[in-house]
Amino acid sequence: MNSQHRQRCSITLCVVLGLSVLIGCKSKGAEASAAPFMSTVASAPPQSTDNAPSQDKTGGFDGNRAFAHVAKQVGFGPHPSGSPAILQVQDYLLSELKSYGCTVETDVFSTDTPAGRLQMKNILVKVPGAKPEIILLGTHYDTKKMENFVGADDGGSSTALMLELARLLCPQHGRYAVWIAFLDGEEAVKDWSETDGRYGSRQMAARLAASSDLKKIRAFLLADIVGGRTAQFPRESSSTPALIDLVWNTAARLGYSSIFLNESSEAQDDHDSFMKRGVPAVDVIGDFVHNGYWHTPQDALDKISPKTLAIVGHVFIESIKQLQTK
Repeated sequence: MNSQHRQRCSITLCVVLGLSVLIGCKSKGAEASAAPFMSTVASAPPQSTDNAPSQDKTGGFDGNRAFAHVAKQVGFGPHPSGSPAILQVQDYLLSELKSYGCTVETDVFSTDTPAGRLQMKNILVKVPGAKPEIILLGTHYDTKKMENFVGADDGGSSTALMLELARLLCPQHGRYAVWIAFLDGEEAVKDWSETDGRYGSRQMAARLAASSDLKKIRAFLLADIVGGRTAQFPRESSSTPALIDLVWNTAARLGYSSIFLNESSEAQDDHDSFMKRGVPAVDVIGDFVHNGYWHTPQDALDKISPKTLAIVGHVFIESIKQLQTK
C-alpha cells in the first residue's frame, strides 16, 4: 500500500480487489480562507429545493424537520467547544429533547486541551427497554475551531439526525433500551491526535465503564457528516464487521445502494473511544475527503439535503429495528 499526503488529511489510496480504498483521519483539516458568516439563517432559513420524501416512505423520519434543525445550529454561528455559542446550541438541544418527552442526563466536565482547560458538556437521552441491554446512538455537536466555520454537515447534520430520531424513539419502549449521545469535543482544538479530539466520547466511554453500563451496550451506531446533497457512504472499515453488514444490508434492502456504497474507507472518529473498550460500533460517515467543503467555511446550509437526511434517518430506524430483534 503506497501512501500519499494531501493538504487536508493524510490519505492512503490503494486498490484492493478492484475497489478504491481511502484511508483518512476525519478531524485533521487545513483551514481555508474565511468567507463572511451570515447570522440570519436561523430566523429565516432558506428553503431547500431538494425536498425529503414523505414520512410514510421513511419510517416516520421527517427530513424537512431535520433540515430545520441544521439551519438552527448554523444560525448560532461557529460553536467550538468552550465557546459562548455552544452554550446556545446546548440549550437548544435540551429544549428540543425535553419537548419530545425524553429523559435527559447531562455530564459537564473540564478537560485539558492545547488551548488550556475547557468546560464541555455531554448530553445523553435514555429511552428504557424491557431488558437492560442498550443500543447506543451518537453524534458530536461541536464545530471545529476556525474562523467562519459553522459545520452544517460536519456536526450539524448528524446532530439534526439524532434530534429527529429522539422525537420518534422517546415515546417508544422496545426490547432493549436506546440511548442517544450528543457529544461535545469531537473536533481537535489544534491538531488531531490521541489526546486532542474525541474529548466527549472518551469522557462518556470512561464514565459508562465506571458505572458498568458500558458492558450493557450491544451496539454503538455513530453518525457524522450525513447530510450532503451529493453524499455517499462507503463502509467504514475500522468498524465492527457485523454492524457494517447490518447497516449497509439494511440500506440495500431499502433501495439506497447508490448512496451506501460497497466500497471501503477508514475514519478516526468518536466510535474509536468505545471500540477501544470492547464495544461493537459502526461509523456512518459521508465521504468527507471528496465532498469539497470539509473543514472549510463552505460547509454551510446550502450543502445540506433534506432528502439525504431522510434516507440516512430511514436506514438508522430500520437498523435499530433489526438490532431490537437480535
